[in-house]
Amino acid sequence: MKMKLLNIIFLISYVLLISLFLRPQCCFADYDYIKISDPFLNKIPVAVPVFKSLSEESAGKEILVRASDLVNESLAFTGYFKMIDREAFLEDLQVKGITGPAIKFDNWTDIGAELLITGGVTIKDEQLQIEFRLFDTFKSELLFGKRYKGRLDDQRKIVLRFCSEMVYRLTGKRGVFESMIAFVSTTPGNKEVFTCEFDGNDVKQATQTKSLTLFPAWSPDGSSIAYTSYKNDKPEIFIKHLHDKSEKRISFDGINITPVWVPGKKRMAATLSFEGDEEIYLLTESGKIDKRLTKNWGIDVSPTFSPDGNRMAFVSKRFGSPQIFIQNLDTGVVKRLTYEGKYNTQPAWSPAGVRIVYSGMEKGQINIFVINTDGRDLKQLTRDVGSNESPSWSPDGSLIVFSSTRTGKSRIFVMTASGTDQRALIKLSGEQTSPTWSPSFKEF
Repeated sequence: MKMKLLNIIFLISYVLLISLFLRPQCCFADYDYIKISDPFLNKIPVAVPVFKSLSEESAGKEILVRASDLVNESLAFTGYFKMIDREAFLEDLQVKGITGPAIKFDNWTDIGAELLITGGVTIKDEQLQIEFRLFDTFKSELLFGKRYKGRLDDQRKIVLRFCSEMVYRLTGKRGVFESMIAFVSTTPGNKEVFTCEFDGNDVKQATQTKSLTLFPAWSPDGSSIAYTSYKNDKPEIFIKHLHDKSEKRISFDGINITPVWVPGKKRMAATLSFEGDEEIYLLTESGKIDKRLTKNWGIDVSPTFSPDGNRMAFVSKRFGSPQIFIQNLDTGVVKRLTYEGKYNTQPAWSPAGVRIVYSGMEKGQINIFVINTDGRDLKQLTRDVGSNESPSWSPDGSLIVFSSTRTGKSRIFVMTASGTDQRALIKLSGEQTSPTWSPSFKEF
């Protein structure tokens, strides 16, 4: 009897334990849509039909098409998804409806769609409301739905808000939809800093120095851009506050270049030469020198910091040619990172903290490479297409922006972190160089 009771208790405990593993989870990790090992080589097929008007004031076809097109374009930009051509669709959801009971999911699996996004648009008194639904077509179930409201001219913001939520539920990261890119352009006739949204939209000129302007760098909160300018006939660092357009100057004798903020700290690092040699210094928020970080006879430039701010990668000529080194800021210990090639520069530390992307010269061409912070797993991301320089990570680490001369003049390009889907981002007159990606501006 006692043995039987023990067996029953064991069985109940076992069932309870198994139930914990089988219980549905609130997040989307269970679905495993995006293969974390290499998310860009197995793109998820997604169908986005033209949205349906739900209001008495019938939404114009242009608004319905544009909203659905924006979803298509924004999701395709990430590199995670394969957007299915609407010419292949087998049913019209504007006629049948956009909710689960109205959808015949076989019509969507037959064309290869794993995910289906439907949208309904309501317009009333110049106010716009869009409701989105994301379906798993193979499971014939709703993954999540959300409704957003705003003004008519908020359509793009609303779509990006949904895309951010969708990517977050599939990957655990917000994506790039609330980020910006700064870059240098010669469009005005001299080099000035410009900004644009993550996908190249809404290009704006950020500086008016009317001189040589270089090395833009975003502050951790995205409110300011630091850069080097020669507007006073010498290289000085300026901090441009984007909201009120105010500007602050940081200047020491000699050169003042390659400014960059330390993550999570009110500190900035830059290369200065007031002591004779080009070395990297840590600056306070007010622009005063906190301490000297590098101490070597070779030129030290281009600092970039690990996400926790405890380590710094930089470029040094201490062994003759430019190579990338990593310094532990607590101990001061410096280790060489790059050994392949005789010219490696412009490092950028990944948001996840495990990789560094940089530009290096290989067989006379400058290309983009990525390497683990322990010096392993070196990979070349660009090849045989002009000079490719100044790589910078997106805030979620999924994309890399860079400049390239593959089409003649230097232009801004973007690719996935694996090097796939390389495409031009913007088209302006003149040349565009030195792109740098901002942090995400919003959390939802």
